Amino acid sequence: MSAFFADHARLADGWRRNVLLEWNDDGTLVRVAPDSVAPAGVERAKGPVVPGMPNLHSHAFQRAMAGLTEYRASVADTFWSWRDLMYRFAARIGPESLADIAHWLYIEMLKAGYTSVCEFHYVHHAPGGAPYANRAELAERVVDAAGRAGIGITMLPVLYEHSGFNKSAPRDDQRRFLNTPDTLLALIDELARARPEDGMRRYGVAPHSLRAVSGESLAAVIEGLDARFHHAPVHIHIAEQTAEVEACLAATGQRPVQWLLERFNVDERWCLVHATHVDADECARLAQSGAVAGLCLTTEANLGDGVFPSRDYLDAGGRIGVGSDSHVGVDWRSELRLLEYGQRLWRQQRNVLASPTQSRPADRLFDAALDGGAHATGRPVGALAQGLRADWLVLDETHPGIGEHAPETWLSSAVFCEHGDTPIRDVFVSGRKVIDARRHAQEDEALLRYRAALRGLLD
Repeated sequence: MSAFFADHARLADGWRRNVLLEWNDDGTLVRVAPDSVAPAGVERAKGPVVPGMPNLHSHAFQRAMAGLTEYRASVADTFWSWRDLMYRFAARIGPESLADIAHWLYIEMLKAGYTSVCEFHYVHHAPGGAPYANRAELAERVVDAAGRAGIGITMLPVLYEHSGFNKSAPRDDQRRFLNTPDTLLALIDELARARPEDGMRRYGVAPHSLRAVSGESLAAVIEGLDARFHHAPVHIHIAEQTAEVEACLAATGQRPVQWLLERFNVDERWCLVHATHVDADECARLAQSGAVAGLCLTTEANLGDGVFPSRDYLDAGGRIGVGSDSHVGVDWRSELRLLEYGQRLWRQQRNVLASPTQSRPADRLFDAALDGGAHATGRPVGALAQGLRADWLVLDETHPGIGEHAPETWLSSAVFCEHGDTPIRDVFVSGRKVIDARRHAQEDEALLRYRAALRGLLD
């Protein structure tokens, strides 16, 4: 049994004083006791403690192309022109470079306060499209990178079949992504044999999008997943772009979220990534389903996607989480800030995403992102409570936005103020301190390897 003591910790019922956290060798909390006396010799937090944040959407290899697409490539520069550049970059990724990029990225996530990640992994094969001798080669590299960094991972191998609706033939630059339901399930089998699920690892599946996967294949891959892992997570890109919505209407007569809700049992195991362009009916039905809307605000802003109707969705009881997606930014605080600021700009009001029970948007959004992120990972995370993973962040008590503030404004300061260093000082995952005074033990070596990988890719 291990223990940690916090003068202040944010539990399910709010900020509590003198909280003793105890966990077992597996990294699971067995006791969370407010109003305790600090036992002799137990490590004491150097600031307020909050649960670790799940990152529900990541494409690890895209970290290495951040900043490289910030120029106008066409008269109308959109997501689709960005995607062409991304495909060119993906064509150059190899097993070693992917491993080094993912390792550095996951250290960055930990330093930012993400304690688990959902990896939407779709680069499967060798350049040219032939499978590696080990079909799960690239997925294993990513899972191993997470293990070395010390972050919890939900690996989501992606099913990708077509270039567009009506089973359009795939493009040449999509060959590294392609699988059938059977070959993707074989990849998952190989991955799970070599790297079995445990307290730090979980497996699910990610049908890429309705334009890239047929309805029959979507049903087949979910059926196959259920035969292997009970109620495992299912993530899908959906309604990110207006052109995607228009193409779905032309092909099926329905909007993407409408089509999915009417044909599949969409519930809390599902994460609908982006879901940016939903109409009022889709918004209400998605909220009622219990599924998670996976919002990636820094990427959505970078790509010019649009603005998700977050106030209506949250007020209808909808579940959200946040992710860093293309990794132009790796910071849950920025995701929550943009979520609120987008609504302020759209509605010309302030504190839009507050609620009748939570007058501070930072509190409401932090709690919502913990809950939705936990459901998206399919892992027992998202709160400081008995039976969940021992994942938490220690805010720096000397930080100017924390030390002189009252507890009720700590999260508001952390989310909405950008002054000096990050307020996140220490990070624990499964009871292990992986960030100590804003440093990761492997970060110097990992950064050197990342930079070498990037030089090779850009040569």
